[in-house]
Amino acid sequence: MLRFSPIRAADLRAYSRLATEATIAVTDLLENMHHNISRLPGVFGQATDEPARGITGFVYRSIRGVTRKVGKGVDSILSVVAPQSLPADVSMQREILVAVLNGVVGDYLVSTGNPLQISMQFRRQGKSLELTPEALAESVPHLSGRIVVLAHGLCMSDMQWQRRGHNHGEALAAEAGFTPVYLHYNSGLHISTNGREFSDHLETLIKAWPIPVEQLVIIGYSMGGLLARSACEDARRTDKTWIRHLCDLVFLGTPHDGSPLERTGNRLDAILGASPYTVALSRLGKVRSAGITDLRHANLEDADWQDYDRFRPRRVRREALPLPEGVRCYAIAASVSRKPNGISERLAGDGLVPLLSALGSHRSPKRNLGLPELRRSIVYKTNHLGLLDSEEAYTQISAWLCPPKQPRQIATGN
Repeated sequence: MLRFSPIRAADLRAYSRLATEATIAVTDLLENMHHNISRLPGVFGQATDEPARGITGFVYRSIRGVTRKVGKGVDSILSVVAPQSLPADVSMQREILVAVLNGVVGDYLVSTGNPLQISMQFRRQGKSLELTPEALAESVPHLSGRIVVLAHGLCMSDMQWQRRGHNHGEALAAEAGFTPVYLHYNSGLHISTNGREFSDHLETLIKAWPIPVEQLVIIGYSMGGLLARSACEDARRTDKTWIRHLCDLVFLGTPHDGSPLERTGNRLDAILGASPYTVALSRLGKVRSAGITDLRHANLEDADWQDYDRFRPRRVRREALPLPEGVRCYAIAASVSRKPNGISERLAGDGLVPLLSALGSHRSPKRNLGLPELRRSIVYKTNHLGLLDSEEAYTQISAWLCPPKQPRQIATGN
């Protein structure tokens, strides 16, 4: 009898389901392309979504039928040897793979109930925190009233804050006694959906913290910074108490004005969709998650994407969502340039996020976040990922969050 380890068996079942669904989806795509080409329309003629007919249609239907039967058979076998839920103790390799998968198709994993979907939680060292005073007091060593919550970026895991021997959260703990807490979430969901849930989790965390909260800080890397802004807006609208404890909000390489890479992908979708010969290929790009398409224009609220086809190109002229009142906000941008050099520096940015977008700057006052110069910083000779272990970036974070205490003035008489 075959034996599977619990981790491998549970994963294999989830991957098997996803592979079956992907095979059927690719079959649909190929059938559509085959049918459109066989009609010999003009280059920019009308495309059709109709299935192929005759023998060709029979072949594609047979492929789908066999795929479904094989998928069900494999799932039935694995259901005997694999638990329904995945174990908590997993390898770093799996963490990265599942995080990427959630970033790319996380909304699909949720809609199909795939066990590989990530549920939002606060973690430390890859282990979920139970948000009760007793559990936190027992599981969090050196617990203090200074909390720093770190939110990762797209297609990432909370474990990836550790890079090349450095972790911003752990460094702040060692230097200034902060207690780091790491957000783990499905980055393929809408930013506003995650932002609302993030806000709910922060409310529970603050209420469950075993000792009085002195200072709450959020550090958001890339998409994580957008999540933090969305969470702050949810707290403002719903009058949550955690926002009153928030003192500082640090953005690391956050695309406040959206992602040019996603905008380029959207244009490519439109180009491929213009011809019946390539329209099927445009559907491949539309597999990408809601989280990715939200990055096109930095959608932070439900109204930014509801009632719109998220793959349809459209101009966005809305005003930027204001930063939370009474909170010290900071932005650190990276630049692959060796030194300030004008236009090329601003365009290249860190290789993924343009410089001005990461700094919250825009030529339109309505889209400029208005961060003062002293609360903005640029790290040169550094790419997007490099912000996670940049000594210069951490030095700036430390200077903002852990200012040296001023010596007490002793009054002297004349």
